[in-house]
Amino acid sequence: MFDLLITKIHDPHFMTMMLAAIAVSATAYTLIMPLFAGEGLEKRMKAVASERERIRQRERDRLAKSEKVSLRQSPKQLVSKVVEDFNLGKWLAQEAAREKLTQAGYRGQAPYMTFLFFRLVTPIVFFVAAALYVFVIGHLEKSAVFKIGICIAAAYGGLQGPMLFLKNAISKRQLSIKRAFPDALDLLLICVESGMSIEIAFRKVSTEIVGQSIALSEEFTLTTAELSYLQDRKVAYENLAKRTGLDGVKSVCLALQQSERYGTPLAQSLRVMAQENRDMRMNEAEKKAAALPPKLTVPMILFFLPVLFVVILGPTGIKVAAMQ
Repeated sequence: MFDLLITKIHDPHFMTMMLAAIAVSATAYTLIMPLFAGEGLEKRMKAVASERERIRQRERDRLAKSEKVSLRQSPKQLVSKVVEDFNLGKWLAQEAAREKLTQAGYRGQAPYMTFLFFRLVTPIVFFVAAALYVFVIGHLEKSAVFKIGICIAAAYGGLQGPMLFLKNAISKRQLSIKRAFPDALDLLLICVESGMSIEIAFRKVSTEIVGQSIALSEEFTLTTAELSYLQDRKVAYENLAKRTGLDGVKSVCLALQQSERYGTPLAQSLRVMAQENRDMRMNEAEKKAAALPPKLTVPMILFFLPVLFVVILGPTGIKVAAMQ
């Protein structure tokens, strides 16, 4: 059985079929997943509602000077045990990782413990897999130093894997917020000019913007809860800026803080910020459009031109081969 597995791995025809099957499965998954987007939206909104209730209960407990109770989701028993036994909080803990997890939408202690767990496990798994392939399955005719270097490189890739996943999640979430933020500011401006308070305006916009950006709706809902129950409203705006990590959101939060402190007109500030964010979004779109021709040069040379040459010169080649 083991010899058959090794033979199949080194069979180019079998590996080509496997890669084609994986590509087809990934394409089908990409096409099918949008059909279940509604269920994900409902779950995310329930999670936001529960997060708001936890913030409310936490502030009530703090104001009542009771003992601090953990209201966030606890990590799984295996993950928690591994993190505590190996003291990963000391060796792998990073305050920047906590902030990045929040920016990616993972809040609480459970995602942080899971992150530390995978920071330990992933390099080991990658190292063992590379060692099995290099020394047992592959039978590479290379020196031992080269093989060990491959294993160390795989372990380093496994160590950076969770960080790359986190950066990818942050970029997707920030892109969703960035696209919907100018429209959300317009809605916020309309609510403020109609006479609503800033808390009610945030709450109203969070329900209206959910169809365009679930992430932004979550952030506005949490900001509404913090504005209602935190003693210092400045902290709520600062938390919003930290959770998003976007310059446009930070500038708006700074304008809101100045309006709260100095009594400056809020509507005019929101109107200016909305226009600036819309201009920033347009500038980024123009930059991407301008960078498209250089990016298409290599794919055209590698994929389009060979196919074009085959289509043009293929009949001539067939005729030449038939004459010979």
